[in-house]
Amino acid sequence: MSLLPPFLLDSNVFIEAAKRYYAFDIAPTFWDQLVHHARNGRLLSIDRVKDELDRQRDKLSCWANDQFHSYFASTGEQEVMKRYVDIISWAYAQSQFTLAAKREFAHADNADAWLVAYATAKGCTVVTHEQHDPNIKRRIPIPNICREFYVPWVDTFTMLRQLGVSF
Repeated sequence: MSLLPPFLLDSNVFIEAAKRYYAFDIAPTFWDQLVHHARNGRLLSIDRVKDELDRQRDKLSCWANDQFHSYFASTGEQEVMKRYVDIISWAYAQSQFTLAAKREFAHADNADAWLVAYATAKGCTVVTHEQHDPNIKRRIPIPNICREFYVPWVDTFTMLRQLGVSF
């Protein structure tokens, strides 16, 4: 049993991999490894990320529904919803971000705040390609929220190394 917290995947982990460096026809092992480690309780994502993937209606959304559907956790639990309210309240209290950035962040279709809320409630490490930016104004990056709420975050490649995945 690993002492590492489970990894919680952002939609950009799936999307970037599918469109670029781990495309299904180039690196099917990557996708097999995601399912393998999800099955073993080492990684998952959330229902709101699945909603983002489903809007694409492409090979990735088909894979998500066929192969990974059991590993999208519900954000409907009371503790997750409480953390979500805390995160949205924090975002709106920050003078750094534009009102448009705050509205986009809080929009019902945006999984970012929910992802960090779930990670906070469940003790997960967020996996995202976004970078912390202390000066950004036009959007609210996931790592900025993670830092504020003491949630660890890594990128895909760090996650793969920590899981011991090699191709």
